[in-house]
Amino acid sequence: MSDRASPPNDRRISLGDGLAAIPESLLLAHARGEVLFIVGAGVSRQAGLPDFRHLVKEVYTEVDSGLERILSRTRTDPMTLSTEDRRGLTDPQVSEILRFLSGEYDVVLGMLERRMDMQPQGDSKVRKAIVSVLRKYTHKPAPIHRALMRLSDRGNAVTIATTNFDLLLEAANHKRKEKSQTYSLGSIPRPGLGEDFSGVLHIHGALARNPSRASDLVVTDQDFGEFYLRRRIVPDFIYDAARLFHLVLVGYSAKDPPMRYLLNAVAADGARFKIPNQRYAFYGPDESDQAPIASKEWKVRAAIEDWKSRGIVPIEYNTANAHDALCKSLSRWADLSAINGNLRLIEHEVERIVRKKRNDAGEADRDLFDHLIRRGNSKERKWLASHASKCGADVSWLDAIHVVVSEKVRGRG
Repeated sequence: MSDRASPPNDRRISLGDGLAAIPESLLLAHARGEVLFIVGAGVSRQAGLPDFRHLVKEVYTEVDSGLERILSRTRTDPMTLSTEDRRGLTDPQVSEILRFLSGEYDVVLGMLERRMDMQPQGDSKVRKAIVSVLRKYTHKPAPIHRALMRLSDRGNAVTIATTNFDLLLEAANHKRKEKSQTYSLGSIPRPGLGEDFSGVLHIHGALARNPSRASDLVVTDQDFGEFYLRRRIVPDFIYDAARLFHLVLVGYSAKDPPMRYLLNAVAADGARFKIPNQRYAFYGPDESDQAPIASKEWKVRAAIEDWKSRGIVPIEYNTANAHDALCKSLSRWADLSAINGNLRLIEHEVERIVRKKRNDAGEADRDLFDHLIRRGNSKERKWLASHASKCGADVSWLDAIHVVVSEKVRGRG
């Protein structure tokens, strides 16, 4: 690979063996404090909480256990319903099963609420069941929550958005001996580059800390219509955030119900206005898919194109071992962060890389070394160059520093 490499936008940086290769344009934006993470249910699953599908099933267990048993026995094809099961179902229940099998969980909850309570309200049986299910999970934050809170430090503020209702991100920050303000729906501050735009922003609502208080949550199709279309609270927030920050989605699939609304909102705005900032999503192929290898490859390609068609740059990672590579990738990124990273670790990486001549080093190490130089301001670059020299770096590394500093495209400084 030439020292005069392609622009950073076209380069992906591997932060370690088996970890996700992250676009350098994103790493550079993060170093400038211009990234906002948006976190989905896949992250809280690392702490043992249910995803949307399992949440719906547990709600049925509380309010319509008979239908839940049928849902558990039914696969993806409604034709697998037994004759006996069909005989006992009402038309609304059949409709709910069909919607559930197609993954429209927000619609399912809306239909269930209208069937059980006639019309949605804060103290409906369905909403009480949702809160009851969520509150029974008292798990502690997982390592991925702590990594995300570290990465959400912009230098002047710690800010992260989430569609999750739990308070695990706040708990993770508390373990770092820092406090994060919780904001929900209409109380979320307007996006800005200043320190007043901070905290954990629950754009679909959050569980009230006081169990006796009702929690205002976006869970049904009518809720999404209310907060996305009527009040426009969420899309207006997303529009403003996308103009100011590079958005990074973690813990979603392109087919998740929240993504149908979030991504369509962002894509629609991008079609009307020229937005210089990019949107990214960490994407893990479904390892549980039993399809033949050739079929899996087609599904992966289709999923990647699905993200791209929505204006999202997918960052692929290996989902084996309960998405371990995702957590390790984010943790490694946090450790090497230009804002609050482990300085001794960064020194160690430079020492390790320059032990070999540049031509003998692997491409990943050459890219990482160049990135550490590229992202720094003048003072940081001089420090890294001095440290590399003290470690006995070959002149080829020092020449590479000169090449990187001379680039027209710079990270900072």
